[in-house]
Amino acid sequence: MERVRLDKFLWAARFYKTRSISTEAIDGGKVRVNGDRVKPAKEVKVGDRIDLRAGDSEYVIVVKALADKRGSAEIARTLYDETPESQAARTAAAEKQRRFSDPAAEIFARPTKKDRRRLDSFRGG
Repeated sequence: MERVRLDKFLWAARFYKTRSISTEAIDGGKVRVNGDRVKPAKEVKVGDRIDLRAGDSEYVIVVKALADKRGSAEIARTLYDETPESQAARTAAAEKQRRFSDPAAEIFARPTKKDRRRLDSFRGG
């Protein structure tokens, strides 16, 4: 196997849970191959550099091996090498997230049943 579709590779490497989510991410511009925005059918080969965003994490990987079928996490990890800069950036972002929680997350928390009853009584209901 010399080349594999990009959406299949990202799914097999376990960056995205399904191929359709992988395709949406590629179409949405969250994935670049060798610095270029591409389509899901773009064929990747060993040595290609892929910049991608999955969830809150950003990865810069170099394709080491190809697979078009999803396997275990251990096998998926052998398909690519993450650059040291990418690993350092993800670690720093995780540390920042851990230290500084988002105050808006507390404001928009879903009200409990007790909170809802208080709101209803306040509104006159």
